Amino acid sequence: MIITRRRALAGMLAAPILARSSAQARSSAQAQDWPNRPVRFVVPYPPGGPTDILGRVVAQRLAQDLGQSMVVENRAGASGVIGSEVIARAAPDGQSFLMNASIHVIIPHLNRSMPYDAMADFTPVTNMAMVPLVAVVNPALPVRSIAELIAHLKANPGKVSYASSGNASALHLAGEMFKLMTGTDMVHVPYRGAGPAVQDLIAGNIQLMFDSIPSSAAAVRAGLLRPLAVTTAKRVGAYPDLPTVAEAGVPGFDIATWYAIWAPPRTPAPITARLQQAVAAAVAVPEVRERLAVLGAEPVADSPEDFAAFCRREYDRWGQLVREARLTLD
Repeated sequence: MIITRRRALAGMLAAPILARSSAQARSSAQAQDWPNRPVRFVVPYPPGGPTDILGRVVAQRLAQDLGQSMVVENRAGASGVIGSEVIARAAPDGQSFLMNASIHVIIPHLNRSMPYDAMADFTPVTNMAMVPLVAVVNPALPVRSIAELIAHLKANPGKVSYASSGNASALHLAGEMFKLMTGTDMVHVPYRGAGPAVQDLIAGNIQLMFDSIPSSAAAVRAGLLRPLAVTTAKRVGAYPDLPTVAEAGVPGFDIATWYAIWAPPRTPAPITARLQQAVAAAVAVPEVRERLAVLGAEPVADSPEDFAAFCRREYDRWGQLVREARLTLD
């Protein structure tokens, strides 16, 4: 058989197209079969913190809707870096995902020896929910408002400790922003997650915390902690009578955290798209929305593309704050 130059050239041109089509077909088929075995969600903090609480609410509903077990695995340490690295190195087969907070795009600005690139080594899936923070104190601290807190801090510079869920967390940056905007001095005490920090706050080992609403909600309801104000520009449904920090005397103060899902790098787009759609369906269920509302969480469930753009904006925003506050991990 004589193969003409024209036919040979046409075959050469068609080969890449056929290869791409074949890869797309395999990826689409893989997504249609997903999930065909239990899926692991790594939460890089101890049980009981806000990432863990919100993650389990969503994972429980995903298990019902997708017909597979959704296993939440806590891998705490190094402000979320240890658990996150597990996913950065995981196979892109749709069996392992990361559930992390906004610290994911904050810590790279403080930790210059990261074992992964927070932007390049993960595939964004979706932002599950936005959550305001609330300033809470141990009732033994003699303050009942933000104004009284500022006065107490100025009268006792360096004598009040505030907790966070770890260095570079939104909880940490909220405290540093508060110091910067009020001209006060506090001692930062980082913990390996919000759960242990709240327990020490209840015990009186520390006095103050800018906590996400989910992790301290039960303690506030029980009277074990006293809320002073929420950190967002607007009041929140979980605490309708509680003023914002801005209303209470610190104009312009506005900070929140968010909780999201990432996949390992190179995870096929059809799989991340299907998981995002499942999360969107899950947070639209009235029962789930009610549970999130109690925690002060506002569902988002944006597309992988929109979430990727949001991550970039947040990465730049937090980096600017770190520079302005001259923060380090020391």
